[in-house]
Amino acid sequence: MTAQPEDYRKALDRAHNHAVEWLESMATRPVAPRQTADEVAAHFRVPLQNRGIDPAEVVDELATFAEPGLMGMPSGKFFGWVIGGTLPAALASDWLVSAWDQNTAMRYATPAASAIEEAAGQWLLDLLGLPPASAVGFTTGATLANFAGLAAGRLSVLADAGWDVNADGLTGAPRVTVIVGEERHTSVDLALRYLGLGSPSVVAADDQGRLRPDALADALAGLNGPVIVCLQAGNLHSGAFDPMREAIDLAHARGAWVHVDGAFGLWAAASTQYADHLDGLGRADSWATDAHKTLNVPYDCGVVVVAKPHLLRSSFGAHTEYLVHAIGDPWENVPEFSRRARGIPVWAALRSLGREGTIALVERLAENARALAQRLAALPGVEVLNDVVFTQVSLSFGTDERTRAVTQALIADGSVWMSGSHWQGREILRISVSNWSTDAADVAASIDAVRRAMAAAE
Repeated sequence: MTAQPEDYRKALDRAHNHAVEWLESMATRPVAPRQTADEVAAHFRVPLQNRGIDPAEVVDELATFAEPGLMGMPSGKFFGWVIGGTLPAALASDWLVSAWDQNTAMRYATPAASAIEEAAGQWLLDLLGLPPASAVGFTTGATLANFAGLAAGRLSVLADAGWDVNADGLTGAPRVTVIVGEERHTSVDLALRYLGLGSPSVVAADDQGRLRPDALADALAGLNGPVIVCLQAGNLHSGAFDPMREAIDLAHARGAWVHVDGAFGLWAAASTQYADHLDGLGRADSWATDAHKTLNVPYDCGVVVVAKPHLLRSSFGAHTEYLVHAIGDPWENVPEFSRRARGIPVWAALRSLGREGTIALVERLAENARALAQRLAALPGVEVLNDVVFTQVSLSFGTDERTRAVTQALIADGSVWMSGSHWQGREILRISVSNWSTDAADVAASIDAVRRAMAAAE
């Protein structure tokens, strides 16, 4: 069967129409999905037919049956978990990424995709104040970005101890001690599990979830052998940042590798408003973030940065007879051989925003978080539990029972989306301001929704 341009055009035209209708509906539709997964599955869980169906009809069927089960995550009133929206240039460029269908592994085979990703990487290093000679890789998300940065750290600290983990594996190797704060994100634990490093050693954090330097110093003092220290830029519940300079200096004095998990908070480094919070950030050895969160590009797009590129290349690089290899091939910086050109939407987002626009995006998210916190704190019985230093707000409505009831009523209302959690021994309602399109009207509508939920929970 020979592919005809018209075959693509009809299907893509239908997809374009459905996509625009979906995005335009964000202003008026409830954020919550209208059907459960089981209800949606009834349309899709049918016997596979014998004969093919016109691609355009397939797109229509897909969009029509899926729509009731879609969460309005692109909405400016979506504050669940830590999930951003998608900037227009990033979304459009991601469509091109799929159409171009480039397996972004080799500079020789995919020169355009490789060059664009390299440019995006350099812009990121410049914006975030990270060492300009660092290696940048585009992973599936922050979990794999943590995995990649910690893999480079594992290789480095074991080599310093005289052990070649690439050649000899972990059996018989010196034990690598990984130190984390007690409020690190679970993705760090997952990455350590994937790497065969086991459970980390946990040190105390303060009331905002920041790793305590005195606890880190005590933990380091009693250790022998290779050490990795994981810091956090952006606590999941408070948005707080670990004390970078002090912690990094302590770790480096012990010869430890320092990795920073900055899934959403690393982007704060673009703004001078956060210079005090992130002082010393660039002195770490590796960093991880997720471009889908604060930068608002489509899934999936994590970013790993390693200050010494050869350590990332040594962790993931490979040589085969059938591939044309060059230093700096994209595959050397990520776990996959085969992948889409994830860095192209990052380039498009940054190109569309510019330096000033990127900084304004970061600062606007934080401003909206502060506005939500201030206005919600003015409601009777509402307590803001965290210092709102970035984009996270954690709320209590008195007792745990009432907080759960308000959260359930808010979710049932569906006009906005905020997620429940448990923090500092209390049930909370957590707000994550991550969408570029959130504006004053969204903030006001969200205050009204919380007020209705409080009344419904009486």
